Amino acid sequence: MTYVIVEACRSEKAASCVRVCPVDCIRPTTDDAEFNETEQLYIDPDACIDCGACVAECPVDAIYADHQLPAGMEHMIAVNAAHFRK
Repeated sequence: MTYVIVEACRSEKAASCVRVCPVDCIRPTTDDAEFNETEQLYIDPDACIDCGACVAECPVDAIYADHQLPAGMEHMIAVNAAHFRK
């Protein structure tokens, strides 16, 4: 299991989730050059340890366990993973 950031992040991109992640798997951070250009934040599925610390920190409820995604959001699993393959 991994956590996934969905499209609701696009309206906020608050990055509070980045600060609480114990394994630094959410990108881009506010220190990354691409932060202002990217549409949203993403979780690296290979680095996520499934702790869920990010879920409570998200002000727009944009983070879900991959097996609990809202209907129609299943494609965001691939979107998050693709961000780390570039």
